[in-house]
Amino acid sequence: MSRFKKLFPLTLSLLVLVVLAIAPTTAQQPTVITFSSNASDPLPRAFTEQVVEMWNEANPGTPVELSTVAHEDFKNAIRTYLAAEPAPDVLTWFAGERAAFFVDRGLIGDFADAWEEPGFGEAFAPGFEALATTDDGKYFLPTSYYWWAIYYRPSLFEQVGIEAPIETWEELLAACDAFSAAGIAPFTTGIKFRWPAAAWFDYINMRTNGPEFHIDLMLLEESYTDERVRQTFANWAEMFEHNCFIEDAAAYDWNEGVDIMVQGDAAMYLMGGFITDTYPDEMEDDLDFFRFPIINPDVAIGEDAPTDGFFMSARAANPEGAKDFLAYLGSQEIQQLAFDELGRLPTRTDVDVSEATPAIQKGIALIQSADYVAQFYDRDTPAEMADAGLTAFVEFWDDPSSIDDILERLEEDRLRIAAEMAEEE
Repeated sequence: MSRFKKLFPLTLSLLVLVVLAIAPTTAQQPTVITFSSNASDPLPRAFTEQVVEMWNEANPGTPVELSTVAHEDFKNAIRTYLAAEPAPDVLTWFAGERAAFFVDRGLIGDFADAWEEPGFGEAFAPGFEALATTDDGKYFLPTSYYWWAIYYRPSLFEQVGIEAPIETWEELLAACDAFSAAGIAPFTTGIKFRWPAAAWFDYINMRTNGPEFHIDLMLLEESYTDERVRQTFANWAEMFEHNCFIEDAAAYDWNEGVDIMVQGDAAMYLMGGFITDTYPDEMEDDLDFFRFPIINPDVAIGEDAPTDGFFMSARAANPEGAKDFLAYLGSQEIQQLAFDELGRLPTRTDVDVSEATPAIQKGIALIQSADYVAQFYDRDTPAEMADAGLTAFVEFWDDPSSIDDILERLEEDRLRIAAEMAEEE
């Protein structure tokens, strides 16, 4: 047998082994970028689909595959998504404690190199860069924020003879009395999914005790049985005594709460700026807002301005594609588009807002005039505490006389959760 014939089987075997070794690696480098979104309301969903289509047209070799899940379902399922192998490459989410929870557990990936390449460090306002940063890494891409305020219908205020803005707590309670006497619910809401109730706690607590105490409570450093928290609930209970809310609020979600206001059956709504996504365009001339009234003039003014954005899963199948897509989502082009089409306030400083509507200019001024900007109850406190708190707020809504029992249970939850977190560290 020739030397070539002797070597041929060995050479062929080595080639097969090399091919087998390379093939799995190649298969593990997908070109598709998977993107899970919670933007399920019609306008934000259409915008997200537009952004993905723009990316896919410009990047046919690395297309984004979009999956949109109903907002509440997404919040309940995100832990499952992140534990999957592989997890989605890019996901929508919230800044603050809500992102930090997953960073601490190694479920969000660091995209610091993608942050520096497009010059995000120069373009993003310092406060928003701080929201992106944990230690030396970048784990969250903040792209938009919105204000909360009391939205109202000026025509109904005029009909009942109430002047806006309402600036003090006493004026607010008096307005509740006047609207109730006129057969109009002062406030609409929808607490079927609990979170709108938390806005009332946030604002009444910040206006009663100041934003510093509120944030310390969110960080589990203050007690829920503290007399200051009890005073917050006592102030809140006053609103029920003055018939400030629609009946059976737990039967409605937040969108259905908007419908009640549109129909003229309620005059006001404590809600985020995204209310305009649902409010009929032809009626927006009869929609305005004002800052939550002052309760204690001796404390600083805090406002809720939840910040939304995106992150890369630590178990992403296509981490490089995810980083490229995050850089695109955080670009000036996309933030400008989000501002122009949805009115979302940008986190970049190079977005042109000179043509903003008076309402948006007013919202920017509202946040800029605040002494402190919080996220939101379920974004500022650990997820398990947020769940306990949201349940407690709905229980309080159903029975405002149960303050002591609710606060005792919340304090038990706080102590237990704080102890568990300490053990994990």
